[in-house]
Amino acid sequence: MADGSRIPRSLEKLNGYLVNTSAYLATGNPTNGIRLGILLTEQTQWIAINTAWAPLYVKYSDKKNTRTTSIKDQLLVLRQKLIDLDRTVRFLDRIAASPVVTPVDLDVFNIKNKMLKSTARMNVSIAIIENVAPVITAVGGGMFAVKCLTPNSKRAAVISGADSVQYCFGVGATPPESPMSDGLKFGISSRASFTIAAGAENSGKNMYVFFRWNNIKRPEMSGPWCTMQTLLVV
Repeated sequence: MADGSRIPRSLEKLNGYLVNTSAYLATGNPTNGIRLGILLTEQTQWIAINTAWAPLYVKYSDKKNTRTTSIKDQLLVLRQKLIDLDRTVRFLDRIAASPVVTPVDLDVFNIKNKMLKSTARMNVSIAIIENVAPVITAVGGGMFAVKCLTPNSKRAAVISGADSVQYCFGVGATPPESPMSDGLKFGISSRASFTIAAGAENSGKNMYVFFRWNNIKRPEMSGPWCTMQTLLVV
């Protein structure tokens, strides 16, 4: 049976939905969540569900070694928490009714609307397999200039099949084990050249960052995370 819900019921589809919506809520200045009229406490609850979900889904994805009934049950509990949050505060209804909502907003949150009919949809039939080949330059003040290329390209550009670059990073003495490790900050850029603010207060510490080609409209088509990059914050 096709899944017509705004919040996907399939655990596989819900994983991509949670990753993308959580990163999207926290992106921008003001953040997309604030712009769309979602309270900070409500955004925090949504993102916290994703934070709890991510390490469990890594175990669930490994059918041979770590997928268990207990892991699946915990994911189902988190899925219900997300559904209950939406029903309680009308999270997605309020986004749909926002006077500043855009077709991209609606697509990210899987909200059907006539506005989407005027937006060109990408014709993607296979998942992206290319890695991001980042060129990262520290520019001072805790800022990094990023250019995202593919291994065979010489200029920064979002590749065919993607509509953005997703990244996650952390600062400290201990490198994260994976892009799904707790405490990392997520972001999305619609351009292949952008900046990351690690914070001037972190000067002298290491920043650890991952990138991947992202498809907001069809998260299951997004590419793999690249190898972790380690840079000194200046």
